[in-house]
Amino acid sequence: MASMACGSFSLFHERVSPLRPTTHLRRSAARFRLVEKSRRALPPRYEANSEPADPPVADTASELESVVVANFGEDNGANISQSELFPALPNKSINRRIALTSTVAAFGLFLSSRLEFGISLKDLSSAAVPYEEALLNGKPTVVEFYADWCEVCRELAPDIYKVENQYKDRVNFVLLNVDNTKWEQELDEFGVEGIPHFAFLDRNGNEEGNIVGRLPKKYLLENVEALAKGEPSVPHARMVGQYSSAESRKVYQVTDPRSHG
Repeated sequence: MASMACGSFSLFHERVSPLRPTTHLRRSAARFRLVEKSRRALPPRYEANSEPADPPVADTASELESVVVANFGEDNGANISQSELFPALPNKSINRRIALTSTVAAFGLFLSSRLEFGISLKDLSSAAVPYEEALLNGKPTVVEFYADWCEVCRELAPDIYKVENQYKDRVNFVLLNVDNTKWEQELDEFGVEGIPHFAFLDRNGNEEGNIVGRLPKKYLLENVEALAKGEPSVPHARMVGQYSSAESRKVYQVTDPRSHG
């Protein structure tokens, strides 16, 4: 019994006995390494003679509050409004206005290109004044001899359209198709050999001059301006550019006596 009590006391004594010196030193060294590792993981402190580190930036919305406090202080950060932290975004009304403006601009560009490049000889012919009417209404007249197959005539159609719209209230614009046998007499009278052939007539039907073929728009414009002002002559009375030969015309009979095409 005495020996059992002594053994129990010996076991108990070993369990609660102080740590051996070697074990104590090992644990102290491990604790030191852990503290140094944690210290290195901390953000660098400001040194007296070094540049301060950049202020922290929030990676997520949850970190925004801590960043505001770090940059502005706890008291000032609480007073920062949302409008100061985030830029204002355009509202729906502004977006609608931008979309509407873009649509109108695109439509205007489409119409402009249509007027600029989409005018055909057929459009000009349908808007032209009949030749007989032009000789009787007391206005000066521009007579254009043309053909549907004439490449130069088609190229000049947009320029003719613009000039016609500008002066149609003061000057007659007449188109005569050289393929139409109805105008054989006029072809001889005006000496048409190449097309397009533009004849400029005063208020009494007398020819003041003509230009033939592809020429700068200003020649046509300046002659029409002189007619509109009632001047006794046109500045470009005899001008010839690149043209199509009238001998290539495809003669056909008149199907409508009233046709001026």
